[in-house]
Amino acid sequence: MIDLHCHLDGSITVDIAKKLAEVQNITLPASTDKGLAKMLSVPEGCSSLNDFLNCFGLPLRLLQTRKGISEAVRLVQENCLSQGLAYLEIRFAPQLHCVQALSQEEVIEAALEGLSKSTLHTNLILCLMRSDHNEQENLETIRLAKKFLCKDGGVVALDLAGAEALFKTSYFEKEFALAKEYGIPFTIHAGEADGAESVKKAIEFGAARIGHGVRIFEDAELMGFVAEKGIALEMCPSSNRITKACEDMSSYPIRDFILRGIKVTINTDDMAICRTTLADEFEYIEKMYSITGQEKKNLLLNAAEAAFCSDEYKSELKEKIEYGWKN
Repeated sequence: MIDLHCHLDGSITVDIAKKLAEVQNITLPASTDKGLAKMLSVPEGCSSLNDFLNCFGLPLRLLQTRKGISEAVRLVQENCLSQGLAYLEIRFAPQLHCVQALSQEEVIEAALEGLSKSTLHTNLILCLMRSDHNEQENLETIRLAKKFLCKDGGVVALDLAGAEALFKTSYFEKEFALAKEYGIPFTIHAGEADGAESVKKAIEFGAARIGHGVRIFEDAELMGFVAEKGIALEMCPSSNRITKACEDMSSYPIRDFILRGIKVTINTDDMAICRTTLADEFEYIEKMYSITGQEKKNLLLNAAEAAFCSDEYKSELKEKIEYGWKN
């Protein structure tokens, strides 16, 4: 199993939250597992991506020290390892972890420390954030991505996350021009809370992958282009259902995308907030959209090919999938 779209702050389960609170001497705002679960996962009746984004308050409080960040990265990896994953990409925005005086560079160093403490093959994606008062913070993230960039075992790419409908992808042309100049690969959240035009702009910038991308179904020409160029979609069915990126999941376009030859991958997005696992996501699409065993294999091969990792490890992943790897 391969998860290419996993947010660190959205993957803080109740057990992980309790461990992070303990090592940092933080008093949690709820004394029971049930109370914590309510704070760490999306409420029933979530009406939009903006409502969904409100769930990140408590996780971010636990991710403001070197120890908290390092341990969180390790624990998320161990959780995914226990679920049978062979490869994971964890993404986070360094600028969101500087409330207690850490610099963005120190945040990244802490994440790399945590990365080294697990046997799961994992890489890091640094997120820029959609806002109107953080241009310098985003530019700093890009500069640090260049500094720490590697082929494998560390920082491998950039992303753009946040309130897509409020802060359009088109606003961030300068940032991704710089990323391209530096030779940093990137994915962009697009076609989730905003329409197909957002995906078009991300592709114009040079995105190698698209986070979600579900709304390209609005533009047949764009779907053809995405298929032709082999641009992978990091689809996250449970998240898309919860945030209303797709109003009616019976019309979720995954089957159409597969038939059109689009490189679809399946991911968790925020496993704690969405109360899901990668196995849950595959079970959902198998039941809901009659995804066959061969199609599941193809989805995994898509993920291996689209991964921001070394060619050597891509080949290893593909070999595992081709020769009957069942996890």
